Amino acid sequence: MSWNPTLPTGATPDDIETVIVPRSRDIGPFEVRRALPAAGRRLVGPFVFFDHFGPVEFVTGEGMDLQPHPHIGLGTVTYVVEGEFEHRDSLGTRQMIRPGAVNWMVAGSGIAHSERTTPQTRAAPSSLLGLQTWVALPEDEEDRDASFEHHGEGALPVLEGEGKSLRLIMGRGWGERAPVTTFHDMFYADVTLEAGAKIPLPDEHEDRGAYVLSGSIAVAGEVYEAGRMMVFRPGDAMTLTAGPQGARLMLLGGETLNGPRHIWWNFVSSSKDKIEEAKMAWATGAWAKDKFRLPPGDDEEFVPLP
Repeated sequence: MSWNPTLPTGATPDDIETVIVPRSRDIGPFEVRRALPAAGRRLVGPFVFFDHFGPVEFVTGEGMDLQPHPHIGLGTVTYVVEGEFEHRDSLGTRQMIRPGAVNWMVAGSGIAHSERTTPQTRAAPSSLLGLQTWVALPEDEEDRDASFEHHGEGALPVLEGEGKSLRLIMGRGWGERAPVTTFHDMFYADVTLEAGAKIPLPDEHEDRGAYVLSGSIAVAGEVYEAGRMMVFRPGDAMTLTAGPQGARLMLLGGETLNGPRHIWWNFVSSSKDKIEEAKMAWATGAWAKDKFRLPPGDDEEFVPLP
C-alpha cells in the first residue's frame, strides 16, 4: 500500500508529556529494557508493560528458555525484529514467531505459556531482538476464556514511500486496520525511517507514545536517541523526524482504561482479590489441572511464584 500522509507542523517540546529511560531487568539468559510501567508513567493507552529484549547473540546450543509461567487479565503482544523462537501455552498452541509476524495471547481468566529457542535454531549460532508488550483487558473482558492468535508478516498492513515504511501490528491508524482482535480502540506499529524522513502520529487516539529502537528522532528541535520512550500530550498534531542515521520506532497508544489496574508479577487485574486468587492457584499447583495447565509438551518445569 502506498503512503499519503498529512504531515502536521508546529509541534513544541511542551507537546511531550513524559520521556522514559527504560530500566534493565534480568530475565535469565539476557537483560531486557523495560519502559513500562515507569515511575512517572504507568501506561500508554491500554499498554501497561513494554519490554525491549536483545540484541543478544547465542552460540551453538544456546538460546532463550522462558519456562512456563502464568498470566491473567491481559493480552501479551510478541513481536520479533531479529531471530525466532517457539510459543507454547495451556490451550495446546505451538507456534513459531519470526520477524514481521505477531503473536497475540489473551490470558483472560488464566493461561500459562513458555517461550523457547527450538533445537533446530540451537543447531547454529543465532541472534534475538524483539519486544513484548502487555495490553490490559477491559474490566468486562478480564474473565473471558483464554485465546491465541498468530498473524504472519504478510497479513499485517504495510505502508511505504517517502523514505518510510510502517507495519501496523495491532489496532487502527494511518487509514489502515490490522487483523488482530482487539478490545480497545488502539494502535501499535513498527516504523522504519530513512534519514530526515517524517512520520505523523495518529491524532484520533487519546494516548500516544513512541519508543526509539535504533537511530534517533527529532521533535520540535529536540533529539531523542535509541532507548527512549516519549509520551505525547493528547490531541496535539505531531510529526517525528528521523535523525542523520535514520530511525526505527515502535509507535503505540489508544484509549485510556476506565479505571486503575493492579500489576503483580505476571498478573494484571482491576481487582486485587483476583490477583490473590491467581497467586494462590499457581502456588498450590492449579497449574497441573486447571486454568493454569502447563503447556502440553512443555510441562516438566515451571517458574515458581516469587
